[in-house]
Amino acid sequence: AAARAGTSLRFPGQLNGDLRKLATNLIPFPRLHFLMPSYAPFFDAKASHFEKSSVPDLTKAVFDRKNLLVACYPRFGRYLTAAVIFRGEISSREAEVSVHELQQKNVQNFVEWIPDNVSVSLVSVPPVGQRLFFTAPSNSTAMQKENRGTLDSFSAMFKRRAFLHWYLGRDHA
Repeated sequence: AAARAGTSLRFPGQLNGDLRKLATNLIPFPRLHFLMPSYAPFFDAKASHFEKSSVPDLTKAVFDRKNLLVACYPRFGRYLTAAVIFRGEISSREAEVSVHELQQKNVQNFVEWIPDNVSVSLVSVPPVGQRLFFTAPSNSTAMQKENRGTLDSFSAMFKRRAFLHWYLGRDHA
């Protein structure tokens, strides 16, 4: 996912962003830095001949739970920020309109107190074997629930001192 987010550094495009711009746009406050990477289309390159994908369809798909690379449910939270990286032959107007329409249709999924919270990058070189490819690291409050579950599991194991002997170098057997 990190390699996909860094494609604008390696390939030419119209609206390229560097890592500083990406981090600035994705992390509104230092404590809100838990990202959910996703990409679309999510299928084998051999099946790309059978799949007809439009820009609005892929823009919608990149925010769909099935295309997330994290076991998370975005409908239980709201998007703070996102950065959609479009790869392939696509105009900047088409990309901006597609993102804007998605935000207007799903206004309840985005926070209103961060204006223009979805940034767009365009890379003109598509991945091998595909015509269009979209990557979207996003910052969502839905990650709070996932992180809370991890913290609760850790706390329960730490209370029982489970697996600590591996890190302390002592054998309690």
